[in-house]
Amino acid sequence: MKIIKSNKNQLLKSIREIIENSRNILVKTINDRIIKSYFEIGRLIVEDEQKGKKRAEYSEETINYLSNKLSEEFGQGFSRTNLRSMRSLYLNYKKNQIWQTASAKLSWSHFLVLMRIDNPDERKFYEIESSKENWSVRELKRQIDSSIYERLSLSKSKSKVRQLSKKGQIIVKPEDAIKDPTVLEFLGLEEKPYYSESDLESALISKLGNFLLELGKGFTFEARQKRISFNEKYFYIDLVFYHRILKCFVLIDLKIGELKHQDIGQMQMYVNYYDREVKTKNDNNTIGLILCKDKDDMIINYTLPENNKQIYASKYQLYLPSKKEIKRYLKS
Repeated sequence: MKIIKSNKNQLLKSIREIIENSRNILVKTINDRIIKSYFEIGRLIVEDEQKGKKRAEYSEETINYLSNKLSEEFGQGFSRTNLRSMRSLYLNYKKNQIWQTASAKLSWSHFLVLMRIDNPDERKFYEIESSKENWSVRELKRQIDSSIYERLSLSKSKSKVRQLSKKGQIIVKPEDAIKDPTVLEFLGLEEKPYYSESDLESALISKLGNFLLELGKGFTFEARQKRISFNEKYFYIDLVFYHRILKCFVLIDLKIGELKHQDIGQMQMYVNYYDREVKTKNDNNTIGLILCKDKDDMIINYTLPENNKQIYASKYQLYLPSKKEIKRYLKS
């Protein structure tokens, strides 16, 4: 008779998976019920305020009364601020909409941030991206503060901007994945004229997660200071990424000063090398992105061919632009 020994490690692993899956399902279920309950509380408050009228008239007295009574009976979670937010939740979302959004597993903290956005199209965009990209509340705040919606809108027609609020960021071609400007405020670098390109590169690598968040969906890190060589000459590409959606390599060169035509020529060489020596038949053409402190669009236009689809330049900023700055830029 053959004796089968117990694999304790495998047994422990299987039990852990059951516990973790159960906990995840429980958290999602609780979150779903919290959002829907808050929506219904908001509905009751608004309907009480309306009393047959088309529009609700906000009553601080009602909020104060409910907060005192509910807090006595149920404890925390029913402050005046929270009840006002529940009221806003109902006013900002339709029933079928909140059911759909709640199923996307956004937390109440996510909704508190989202409800500060007045533009419904912009708000919907951040809902979609938060759900698809699994943004934490902190990441959501950072993306809103960096005006990603407005920055993506800069290079799109009105119909494409409307699409952002229905489907989120759709990446089909290289231009869809490039942001201009690229905001690097998370590095904590001061606005100095004398830090080096290696300083910038080291700072980006030390906070790679933040940099990937700023670059956007689809980017995976491949290499730093990637060496390529031919004719006994060596060249180093600052950063190499692979884009899972576009299925291509993305080469990034960092330039502290103003972009020069020589910089564009160098990037063209890097891109050509990757297209001919590195990419496989399953990869699309390589993209080159130059992050620079300043650029002259005329130099870019006359250095690159008219049908350029591979080389891009983006200005980087070491601070978050204000909403007013972004909107002013959009109108210019």
